[in-house]
Amino acid sequence: MNLEKITRIGCISLGVLGLVFLSIVFINGDDSIKMAAASGNFGSITPIIILSQIILLIAITVTLVFSLRGISKDKAKMKNALKSLGLFLIVIVIAFLLSSGVETPMRDGEVLSAFGSKLVGTGIRVFYILSIVAVGLMIFPGSKRLFKK
Repeated sequence: MNLEKITRIGCISLGVLGLVFLSIVFINGDDSIKMAAASGNFGSITPIIILSQIILLIAITVTLVFSLRGISKDKAKMKNALKSLGLFLIVIVIAFLLSSGVETPMRDGEVLSAFGSKLVGTGIRVFYILSIVAVGLMIFPGSKRLFKK
């Protein structure tokens, strides 16, 4: 059995399983599901959520395996990937150093630690830095071509 046949069988079986779970939801109806959920019973929705998580896990695994396999075959690609990873880690370190952590009370009564607050700030700063870089990389070549004409 080749990989294409196995993939096709897997996709068809996951699709049929999804249709079965969807039909269970349709058979139960909205009102029945809402009443069951109010009492803590999520039995008709849980299989769809688990199936979607399994499909997401499969997609992530396949993407990572084939990407890493493709990168590892070419030395130039590997070098570029390691440079990109290094630059990304530098951005994370810079964002971490710029962030400050303060203990923060949350709505549920718990307290977010200073380190947790610093990690949240780091994530936000990484997002901002990468967004600015992405916008700059889109605008700079376009404006460069515009001024050349």
